[in-house]
Amino acid sequence: MYNRAILHMDLDTFFVSVERLQNSSFTGKPVIIGGMSDRGVVASCSYEARKFGVHSAMPMKMARRLCPQAIFLRGDMDSYTKYSNLVTEVIKESSPVYEKASIDEFYLDLTGMDKYFGCYKWSNELRQKVIKETGLPISLGLSVNKLVSKIGTGEAKPNGTLEIPQGKEKPFLAPLPVKKIPGIGKVTYKKLSFLGVRKIETLRKIPPQLLEREFGKNGRKLWEKANAIDTTPVIQYSERKSISKERTFNEDTLDINMIKSLLVDMTEKLAYELRSKNKLTSVITVKIRYADFNTYTKQRKIPYTANDRILLKHIKELFDSLYQRRQLIRLIGIKFSGLTYGYFQLDLFEDNIRDINLMQSLDKIRKRFGINAVGRAVAMGR
Repeated sequence: MYNRAILHMDLDTFFVSVERLQNSSFTGKPVIIGGMSDRGVVASCSYEARKFGVHSAMPMKMARRLCPQAIFLRGDMDSYTKYSNLVTEVIKESSPVYEKASIDEFYLDLTGMDKYFGCYKWSNELRQKVIKETGLPISLGLSVNKLVSKIGTGEAKPNGTLEIPQGKEKPFLAPLPVKKIPGIGKVTYKKLSFLGVRKIETLRKIPPQLLEREFGKNGRKLWEKANAIDTTPVIQYSERKSISKERTFNEDTLDINMIKSLLVDMTEKLAYELRSKNKLTSVITVKIRYADFNTYTKQRKIPYTANDRILLKHIKELFDSLYQRRQLIRLIGIKFSGLTYGYFQLDLFEDNIRDINLMQSLDKIRKRFGINAVGRAVAMGR
């Protein structure tokens, strides 16, 4: 019996699995999805490709060297979104409370179901239903919290299941490498390794005060995770269709340079909001309201993205084509719609690794010091 039962479900090599549904000849072969130019990055790859050292976010040029015999595909976010929605519908029909954490990842709160169904039995039945109705392989982990369940799913892959019974969380985590803990990136892992901490069991035994001295506030979080402590709730999923920002000026203006710098600032903040919620947009709308209150909008459909650089290019083009009246402007606005779940680094089929690293570095600064902590110089000068 569980006092609290949290199920984590994750679609295996999701992009690749969708491509294989649509072309069975890809099955059993190394498949790499991402930007087709040498400057592009790997968005996803099959287990067959991983055997050659290929992994997500790797420069495509390196992936080609490591696995030249692979099938290389650009990827189709429309198809991935369609199949993600199909899986979501299956889970929605069955689950009392579920959270869609990304385009291919779900958390379900099954607390109290043990009394009537048996949480693990019910979880396996749901998994089989997803596989039957969508044709996609999916793995699951079941435990008392999100953290342990997510790690459990990782250990169950590919296309497997794992239950960590209540009270067995620490023995389960103990022998695993610390890099298995979500949130431990290259820098933290390198520092832990330098300190001789490579297993979760070792990390668990370090006093939290010492970890706080070495890692700041994150040190306490590391200790909690190593000790299987996670009280994060499953947040009921609700689909947000769009995000937007508008600015009404105190005085009507013809200062186009100021307006364009404001558009840059609004775009950066909306794009950061997308990335922080693991979302991508496929429709951009720019709005202008003139001094006489006449309002005009222009919309453009684009490939799914959450990249500042790409979004700014379209925003500027839409504004230039929309601003034809040369009259005083009262209001400007931007809206991103056609939203879907998807990790920023997994959707940039034509972006290079430098762009991704820069964006991630800026986002870390924003997350730590606030959304206004960093931005483009042109936006700062408004």
